[in-house]
Formats: sequence, structure tokens, C-alpha cells
Amino acid sequence: MPEYHLRLKELPAGEQPRERLAALGAGALSDAELLAILLRVGVRGASVLHLAQNLLAEYGGWPGLLNADYLDLCRRHGLGAAKAATLKAALEVGRRMLIAGHDERFQVRSPADAATLLMVEMGHLDQEHLRTVLLDTKNKVQQIATIYIGSLNSAVIRVGEVFKGAIRHNSAALIVAHNHPSGDPTPSPEDVLITRQIVEAGKLLDVDVLDHLVIGRGRYVSMRERGLGFAT
Repeated sequence: MPEYHLRLKELPAGEQPRERLAALGAGALSDAELLAILLRVGVRGASVLHLAQNLLAEYGGWPGLLNADYLDLCRRHGLGAAKAATLKAALEVGRRMLIAGHDERFQVRSPADAATLLMVEMGHLDQEHLRTVLLDTKNKVQQIATIYIGSLNSAVIRVGEVFKGAIRHNSAALIVAHNHPSGDPTPSPEDVLITRQIVEAGKLLDVDVLDHLVIGRGRYVSMRERGLGFAT
């Protein structure tokens, strides 16, 4: 017997995401409904809406799907290459729009503002990434750049690399951020040492290091707020 794929239009009246989008707008739809529109069809025994709900739960929401391996998604029952490609493309478009919008107009007023820029993606990376958020004199974002990928320690991090972009863009300040793949953003002694080195270098180069954020899953730590690596 061939598998039966329940399509969006075959869902009961009132449960069809496309109809709800047309009537109420995309902002009124749940994450599962938006994902169901991208997937279009479900699998035998499960509607496309149930498939969407299961995927969001399995991968930890949009951030997990954004960082999921394409080939792993292709192998996931109910997806396949076409759906996986559609999903990855849509999520990448969203990511690029977020970054482009923030680069043009986003102003950082607090550690929480900086974390908003970074946590969605960085909180689910499986390797440590060191990034800088470059800021102008009004603390508006000029650029977000990845400086290093891999286990961070003072022996391999060249502090000068952290400031290359800031010097090129004539930045007034920057924020450093890195993630802990474990999900726990508690700073390590090595994090404190690196922070201290970066802050001292910033003084020499006349670039204000506003903060060093450690990103976990859904959480972050501001090293400045904790007084770690920053002179009090």
C-alpha cells in the first residue's frame, strides 16, 4: 500500500495554516503552522502539522533547525531532499534579513541587546565560535564577524585578530562574544584571562571593549556585569 501524505488542504476546516495566514496574517500563526506551510505534506499516519510540531520539538525550535545538518534533515522520515532544501533556504533567508537589518540600524544599549543579536544562532553551535560586534560612536552595529572557530584558549587566540575589523571600520567600540557548546554559559578561568587580554589591547588601540558575552542555550553571561576580566 502506498504511503498516504495528508496535505495542508486536507486538514479540517479551521486548521489549515494557509487559510489562517490569509485571514489573520503570518504573525498570528504558530511556529508549527509556519513550518507546516513550508513542508506542505505530512507522512502516513501524521498530518503535516503534526510533522512540523515533532520537528520543532526534536531539533529545539528554529535555532536547532537552522543549525541542523542538511544531510541529517534529508534522512529524517517525512522530509527528504526537497523539503530539507526548502526549509534550510527559508531559515537562511531569515537569518540574513536579521543580520542585515541589525547591521543597518540596530543600536546596542545593554548586554541583553547584544545577546539578542547573537543567541538565536550561537546558542546551538556545536563548536566554539568567537565573534565581534563592531559599533560606531552611537553604539550602532557596523558589522558582526566571526574571528575564530574551535576551542578557545589564550595560547591560540591572537588578540590582534579581534581588532582587525574594528580598525578597518574605524569602530569606536566592540563587544566580544563566544559560545559554550555545552549550553552552560558559566565563564571559565580561561575566558576571564582572554577577556583581560582583549580589554588591555583595546585600551592601547583606543577601541572600547564594552563587554564579553558567553552564550549558552537560551542563556548568556555578561563578563562586564560579573566583573570578570574588566577593571572595577
